[in-house]
Amino acid sequence: MTHNGVDIVDYVLYTMYPTAAFFAIGLVAKKTGLRQLYVYIAQALVCFGFAVAYMFIPLGGGQGLAVILGMFGALLLFMARKQKLQAKASAEP
Repeated sequence: MTHNGVDIVDYVLYTMYPTAAFFAIGLVAKKTGLRQLYVYIAQALVCFGFAVAYMFIPLGGGQGLAVILGMFGALLLFMARKQKLQAKASAEP
């Protein structure tokens, strides 16, 4: 992808880093028994963190990925909210 100033190998790595962090959080959560609400929140924070970091890649190479990660982080926050509401509803008699 030389049209945006980022080599294709770098671009693939830029997509692999958040993916690896995302699955690492899921693996650690499964091993420790962490509640799904906190898993979603941690994954959303990772997505937002990478989105902010990718906004500062030189020559505009990461802005597209940053937008996608930001939207995915927002989706994860909505999923966390839904999980919280479901847990609250099931706890009520």
